[in-house]
Amino acid sequence: MWHVYVLLSRVDGNKYVGMTNDLKRRLGMHNSGKVYATRDRVPLYPIYIESYLDQHDAAVREKFLKSGWGKRHLAKILKNWYKKLGG
Repeated sequence: MWHVYVLLSRVDGNKYVGMTNDLKRRLGMHNSGKVYATRDRVPLYPIYIESYLDQHDAAVREKFLKSGWGKRHLAKILKNWYKKLGG
């Protein structure tokens, strides 16, 4: 099973989109500072996760969520969640 995930940094409020086949291990790596892209942004909290049976499908979705259209899509589907944060 492959997972596409979105993490939120409480340090800078930015999001990180990634993909893995071992979500628990990968989240641990992010929060322990072992991932270069997020090491200065810990702690990171998962705010959105999608699961796929095929690695290629997950990779295509990850690429989409990193695009401008994907960012707008996330903002739309997480609209109520953002309101709770005051954003």
